[in-house]
Amino acid sequence: MTASYPATRLRRSRAHAWSRAMHRETVLTPADLIWPLFVTEGQGVEEPIASLPGVSRWSVDGIAARAKEAVELGIPCVALFPNTPADKRSDDGAEALNPDNLMCRAIRAIKDACGNDIGVLTDVALDPYTSHGQDGLIDDAGYVVNDDTVAVLVDQALNQAQAGADIIAPSDMMDGRIKAIRMALEMGEHHNVQIMSYAAKYASAFYGPFRDAVGSGGLLKGDKKTYQMDPANSDEALREVALDIAEGADSVMVKPGLPYLDIVRRVQNEFDVPVFAYQVSGEYAMIEAAAAAGAGDREALVMETLMGFKRAGASGVLTYHAPLAAQILNG
Repeated sequence: MTASYPATRLRRSRAHAWSRAMHRETVLTPADLIWPLFVTEGQGVEEPIASLPGVSRWSVDGIAARAKEAVELGIPCVALFPNTPADKRSDDGAEALNPDNLMCRAIRAIKDACGNDIGVLTDVALDPYTSHGQDGLIDDAGYVVNDDTVAVLVDQALNQAQAGADIIAPSDMMDGRIKAIRMALEMGEHHNVQIMSYAAKYASAFYGPFRDAVGSGGLLKGDKKTYQMDPANSDEALREVALDIAEGADSVMVKPGLPYLDIVRRVQNEFDVPVFAYQVSGEYAMIEAAAAAGAGDREALVMETLMGFKRAGASGVLTYHAPLAAQILNG
C-alpha cells in the first residue's frame, strides 16, 4: 500500500544522480551484449555496408581483431555471419559444410587470438550459402522443404562445432531442427556446445540491411513467410519456444527486438530459460538515421533502447551498437 501525497513524494528518490542509481530497477552492463560481425574474403579487408552506416564486413584477420576489441570492452560474445562469394553459392548451399569456409576460418582465428576469453556464436541457416537466398533447400515449386533441410543443418552445426564454435544458433525456423542438432552434438561429444535457438523469428520488414551485408538480399526469390512467424501472432511464439526448450535449447531468442518487446516479456514470464533479443539491422539503421537527421542524441537513443530490452526481461541483446554501448558503460 502506497501512502498518499505529501507523505509520499516519488520525486524524492530522483533528486540526485546517486539516488537515481541506487533505486534503479534495471541494470545494463557490457556483459549483456553480443556483437554481430560480418565476415568476408581477403586479407586486411574492411568493406563498409552502405545500408548499415558504421558497420563493415571484415576479412578473417579483421574479425580476430574485433574479437580482441570485444574482450577489452567486456563484451562476452560475438556472433558471426559470412558474406559467401557468389561463385561458392549453390542451390543446395554445400559451402555451409566446407570445414574451411569463411565461418570456420573466422571461428578458428578468434579462438587462436582470444582462446576462451570470448564466446563465439555461429548462425546455422543456409541463406548465406544458397544461390536463391532461402534458409533451406527448395523443391521444384520453390517451397522450402523441412526435413531434408534439417539434415543439412545438422551437418552445418557439426562443422561449426568442430571448428570451435561455443554457441550454435539455428536461425532457419525449420521444425524439429533443435532436437536433431542437439542429438548430433551429443553423439559427436560436443557436450558443452550450447544451442541458442532463434525460437520466435518473425517474417519482418526490418531485415533488409542484414541481407545486404551477407549478400543474400538481391538473390532472394519470393519471401520467407512459410517458415518465419506471422507478425500478428503472439501465442504461437510461446509454442515455438516451448518446443525448442523441450528439444534441447539452452537459451532462446526473439527477433526482431523493439517491435516484439511484448514477446520478450511473455517468454520471460512463461519459461525458466534465458531469453535474448536481436536488435536487428533495420532497427540499428533507423537509430542511425534519426541521429543523423538531428531527431535525437545518438548515444542516448542507443542506451534507452538497450535498457528497454533489459526492462522487458531480456537476458542479453545482440546489437550492432555493442561496442559503442560498451564504451559508454565503461565510462
